[in-house]
Amino acid sequence: MSDRNWAGNIRYAAARRHRPSSLDELRRLVAGSDRLRVVGTGHSFNRFGDTTGDLVSLAGLPPTVEVDRERATVTVTAGLRYGDVATRLHAEGLALANLASLPHISVAGAVATGTHGSGDGNRNLAAAVAGLELVTADGDLLTVDRADDRFAGMVVALGALGVVTRVTLDVVPAFEIRQYVHLGLPAEALPSVFGAAYSVSAFTRWRSDRLDQVWRKQRADQPPPPADWLGATAAREPAHPIAGMPAAHCTPQLGVPGPWHERLPHFRLDFTPSAGDELQSEYHLPRTALPDAYAALAGMRDRLAPLTQVCELRTVAADELWLSPNHGRDTVAVHFTWVADEAAVRPVLAEVERRLAPFGARPHWGKVFTVDPAVVAAGYPRYNDFRALLGDLDPRGVFRTELLDRYFPRS
Repeated sequence: MSDRNWAGNIRYAAARRHRPSSLDELRRLVAGSDRLRVVGTGHSFNRFGDTTGDLVSLAGLPPTVEVDRERATVTVTAGLRYGDVATRLHAEGLALANLASLPHISVAGAVATGTHGSGDGNRNLAAAVAGLELVTADGDLLTVDRADDRFAGMVVALGALGVVTRVTLDVVPAFEIRQYVHLGLPAEALPSVFGAAYSVSAFTRWRSDRLDQVWRKQRADQPPPPADWLGATAAREPAHPIAGMPAAHCTPQLGVPGPWHERLPHFRLDFTPSAGDELQSEYHLPRTALPDAYAALAGMRDRLAPLTQVCELRTVAADELWLSPNHGRDTVAVHFTWVADEAAVRPVLAEVERRLAPFGARPHWGKVFTVDPAVVAAGYPRYNDFRALLGDLDPRGVFRTELLDRYFPRS
């Protein structure tokens, strides 16, 4: 277990590190700890997952992938990576409805922070969760599903309610996707792109009034887009979202059909997408705010361009999960991959947040953000319900951290 997160911007403060090999060992560990957090694949960029007590990896628990065809679900060990689960599912002729850009992330970590893929009709990854098994603060094992009134508050929960050990996910029949990349999209065409295919991502480096790339992932049985789609130009060779990075790290493009799990992510499971030499921030806005929000950010292009490796825009469908950034509204997500210079990025980030505030922007829980806790609280209708749930399930504060205390103060 590394002492840093994937990006290297966080050094964990834990006094002790553990890798239990059984559920019973994990339960004893939790019951005997005053402070404990779980680390997955380390793709979080802030200190929600940090602790001064016990840091636990679930990588030693026996990996399981159990398909229930009657219920159309799969139950998996929480620490498994999405890419590994997807490979097993595809062999069974099954699929998840969507995947994030990285297949390398753990199921539990992605779910806990509201991580997502793209598509006007696709909800975030947590919305596919049909059930959870978790070890609570006293070491007891709790199993919950959608029939539980608290369930919508327990899925996107920032690891604050217990150690999630197994996750049950909805599955669908396997399908094929073709991926096309388009270059130089006029900014005025941006609102029209996201409904054009199953999953769409738009990329800009804020160096031009045109977007650098649009990645269109469409069902394989749909007709190909025209070469001059919406005023953009069809790419003639594979691309990487970040200029100068090798396209070999990315999933196949140029309209070559392939399995869902080898097209919906941007990056291939068998490659490390980058060295992690970056910071990331992301904000979720009502989808109707896209034109005005994009114009607001374009107005600070001269400050964004020197610090932005790439900025990605995606759409996500609404869900009912209490702490989901997509709770109650269809959203557009504006994601920044910054250079790894936090001192230079922070003042620009503050200006980004100021410009997006009028649109009710909700920050991604796993990224770098500086939004005031009162503003974050006001953006979530079930915020107080989640605070109450925290008190009920973790009265001792075993899973609390300094950042959790800031954004969810004890009653």
